[in-house]
Amino acid sequence: MEIERKFLISQENLPQNLVSYPSKKIQQGYLCTDPVVRIRRSNDSYYLTYKSKGLMCREEYNLPLTQEAYEHLKPKADGVIISKTRYVIPEKDGLTIELDIFDAPYQGLFLAEVEFSSEEEAISYIPPEWFGEEVTNSSKYHNSTLSKGICQL
Repeated sequence: MEIERKFLISQENLPQNLVSYPSKKIQQGYLCTDPVVRIRRSNDSYYLTYKSKGLMCREEYNLPLTQEAYEHLKPKADGVIISKTRYVIPEKDGLTIELDIFDAPYQGLFLAEVEFSSEEEAISYIPPEWFGEEVTNSSKYHNSTLSKGICQL
C-alpha cells in the first residue's frame, strides 16, 4: 500500500542546497493508465509497476525489469515519456521528502511527495513552510495523467 501526500513547490521556494541531497534520474512511461501500468528507469535500475485507483492511498506493486525488457517496452508506452530528477530530502519524524524536478515538456513543474506508513500519520502531517498547494486529491498531477500530454500547468 502506498500512502502519500503531494504538494506543488514554487521555484523560489526550492531548497538552496539541493545538490547536497542524494538524487536519481528517472524516466518513465505508461503502458496503461487505467489501471496504471508503468515502466521506470531509475538511474541504472528498471521496474514494471502496477498502481490501483486512488489518490492518497493506492495499492502498488513493483517488479524488477532488465534493461533489455525496459528498452523493449519503452516504445510501447502511450503518450509522453516523463523525465525528472528526484531529490531525496530528510524530513522530520524520520520521514523523507521526494522532490521531483521535471524536464520538458513539464519543465518548471516541481512536486514534493511524502510517503507514510498509515493514513493517520498522513492526515496528521504538517508540511514544511516551503511547500505550496497540496495536490494529493487531484489526479491532475499524477504522472500517469502528465504522460497523456494534456495537462496544462
